[in-house]
Amino acid sequence: MQLVFSDAQFWEDFLPLTFTRPVAEMRCGILTFSERWQKLLGFSEVSFLTEDYLQEKFRKPELKESLFIVPNFLPSENLLNQIKELQYGEALVYKDELLAVRINMDNFSLSQINKMTDIEEEVLFFNQPTDLFTFNEKAIDFDFELLTKDRTSAPLSKTNGFLGDEKDLFIEEGAVIEFSTLNTKTGKIYIGKNAEVMEGCNLRGPIALCEESKFNLGAKIYGATTVGPHSKVGGEVNNIVIFGYSNKGHDGFVGNSVIGEWCNLGADTNSSNLKNNYAQVKLWNYKAKKFLNTGLQFVGLIMGDHSKAAINTQFNTGTVVGIAANIFKSGFPPNLIDNFSWGGMKGDEKFKLEKAYEVAELAMGRRKVPFTKEDRNILKYIYNEF
Repeated sequence: MQLVFSDAQFWEDFLPLTFTRPVAEMRCGILTFSERWQKLLGFSEVSFLTEDYLQEKFRKPELKESLFIVPNFLPSENLLNQIKELQYGEALVYKDELLAVRINMDNFSLSQINKMTDIEEEVLFFNQPTDLFTFNEKAIDFDFELLTKDRTSAPLSKTNGFLGDEKDLFIEEGAVIEFSTLNTKTGKIYIGKNAEVMEGCNLRGPIALCEESKFNLGAKIYGATTVGPHSKVGGEVNNIVIFGYSNKGHDGFVGNSVIGEWCNLGADTNSSNLKNNYAQVKLWNYKAKKFLNTGLQFVGLIMGDHSKAAINTQFNTGTVVGIAANIFKSGFPPNLIDNFSWGGMKGDEKFKLEKAYEVAELAMGRRKVPFTKEDRNILKYIYNEF
């Protein structure tokens, strides 16, 4: 049996973050949704039902019996057991939406379902980009328990200052932390394999610093913050999620934000996360094709993969940046920056596609990650269709 993740209900809701990935490949907490479900359910391989142009990179399901699941929620122990115990033809439904079903992908249709069970308990669902930072503390707590149960943390060096309960700190093998302060009174702190917290950093949980990532000298990190693998963060951040392979390496503030992969924020880049009048923040919604009220007072930056901001860039509250945009002009950029924008202002020309390939290949090469034909085709499709 295979594990299949469905994008049907939510892919468009998470744009621009999902222009380059299925919903299951987004990160929140310590893990991606895909990684989390693999650990919970014991599957070594997964496949995806996603947009056609993404299927070349993200494995299609085989035509065989499958556990088909919507990935973007955190299950209770009871719900997880219900999913594990599903028999062929049985489905779980939450608020009239299919949550999980055991089915044969060779004949994918609701006619295969002979039993539907409504989930009555409240389920923590991630429905939009802002949910990734809003519910990040809950995701960090969930993943911390999943990853560290019955394991022993590496010791914290005596050069550091520590506040809180040691059970709320976990340090993986190879991580380096010296002459910094860590506070778990406000939330758990997870330091991934071979990660580094440089001297003078102040960490106030909940925080997840993932494998091979770094907090640069003197960084001030407020939770709930996740820094995905192979990333660098400096300056001041508060309640952000970085998917991975991205840098905000210098001074400047970013808060209540989600940043994709292969992004770079230049020195002294700042993102406002609160309007001067304290009003709720509106954010561009690709599905509705207009700005919608988030219902939140604190919203910073939502940035798609491969986008770059020059030094001293000043992002307005509630800014959405598309894929492979280059923001470098003076003044505040608009609240919506188009895919492949060359400059960042409304009406700017598009970044030439061949140049976008060149930059992506160079950026990924620095992390020894190949820029594949599949990556190239995804960028080409976004360039031509969105």
